[in-house]
Amino acid sequence: MARTNRILVIVTSVGEYEKVGYRTGLWLGELTHFYDVAEQAGFELTIASIEGGPVPLDPESLAHNVLAELGADKRYTDRRFMDKLKDTLAVTQVRVDDYDAIYLTGGHGVMFDFHQSRTLETLIAQFHETGRIVSSVCHGACGLLDVTLSNGESLVKGKDVTGFSWREEELAQRAHAVPYSLEDRLKELGAHYSTAETSFAPHVVEDGRLITGQNPSSAKAVAEAVVQHLVRHPTAT
Repeated sequence: MARTNRILVIVTSVGEYEKVGYRTGLWLGELTHFYDVAEQAGFELTIASIEGGPVPLDPESLAHNVLAELGADKRYTDRRFMDKLKDTLAVTQVRVDDYDAIYLTGGHGVMFDFHQSRTLETLIAQFHETGRIVSSVCHGACGLLDVTLSNGESLVKGKDVTGFSWREEELAQRAHAVPYSLEDRLKELGAHYSTAETSFAPHVVEDGRLITGQNPSSAKAVAEAVVQHLVRHPTAT
C-alpha cells in the first residue's frame, strides 16, 4: 500500500558552542519554513532530537527581523506549535518504517551532535537504502558526514550536495567558533559541492532522493522539493 504522509524532522540537542560562550541551538526558521510547506501539502510531521526532550533555540534566530522572514514569527507566537519543542522524541525512539522522508534542520548546534550520533547515521542510511527521501538544510548536512551505506561507501560520495558555506561562516562571524568547515568536509568525502552565486541566497540541490539546501533562506525550497518528490514517487510500505 502506498503512503506518503509522514516526515521525520531532526533537530539538535546542543545549546552552546564547545570553544566559545555563544549560545546556539535550532535555527527556528529552518524548522518553521519547512513545516509550513509540508503541513499545507497534507503531510504529518514528527520532530525528534538527538537526546529527546526540550530543544534549545539559537537566540539569533529569534530576532524580530529574522522571525519576520517567511512568517516564522507566526509559529513563534503559536503556543501549540512551540510546545512541540518542549518534549521531542529521541532519535532512538524512531522507526524508519513510520516515515517517508527525513529532514535535517540546522543551526550551529548540529555541528556538535548530528554526525556524532551513530543512531542518526544508521537512521539516515536506512532511509536512503529503503527508497525514502533524505533532506537537509544549512548545517543540517553535518548529519550526512559519517553516514556509510551497506556497500561501505559514504552516502555523499559522488553526490551533488550543498550546505552552509565557509564564506557564510566568515560573514556570520562564526569561523573561529565552529569545529570544522562543513563545506570542506563534504568535499573531502567526494561530494560535488555547490553554492549560490550570492552568499545567503536560496540554493537547493537535488540528486535523486537526496535533497539539500545551502542556508536558512533555502528551507522553504527544500520543503517544496521534498513534497514534490513524494507526490511524484510515493513510498511503498
